[in-house]
Amino acid sequence: MFKFNPKKLKVIYRDEVDSNKLEIPRKYTLTHSDRTGNLFLTIGKTYDYKSINYNIRDEVLAFWEKSDKYYLKVKLEVDNGSSLPKIIIRNKIFREDLPLALNAIVYGDKMLFENNKMLYKAHIIVYFKSKNEKYNVIEDWGEIKDYKYKE
Repeated sequence: MFKFNPKKLKVIYRDEVDSNKLEIPRKYTLTHSDRTGNLFLTIGKTYDYKSINYNIRDEVLAFWEKSDKYYLKVKLEVDNGSSLPKIIIRNKIFREDLPLALNAIVYGDKMLFENNKMLYKAHIIVYFKSKNEKYNVIEDWGEIKDYKYKE
């Protein structure tokens, strides 16, 4: 796993999303370049489908939801139609890289969190999506504050 480097993160706000105020829908699309190591975070009212490589499906999609409290929900495509050995490898890679991805989302949208400090206590619910029942799971990955970048 790589350490999060804020200099490698490029953030784009679109759909007239306010960087300081949480309005739902608020969705995150995080992609990356294997060649440069750069991370690309789009924050908008919809996902940035144009940035997704549909052959690889290694993006991280996240969105805010409010029921009794706020939750950041994350969706990961674990199998993408792959064989079981590939599913196992993809699952391992997603689990290793997810903390970095969450660091990128929290850092990339830091004005939202600094202006709405109660969101640091929001839980992160991760959906590992797979047709294989063993890898199709939902997990609590802690709170937003657990992924705040420490310089």
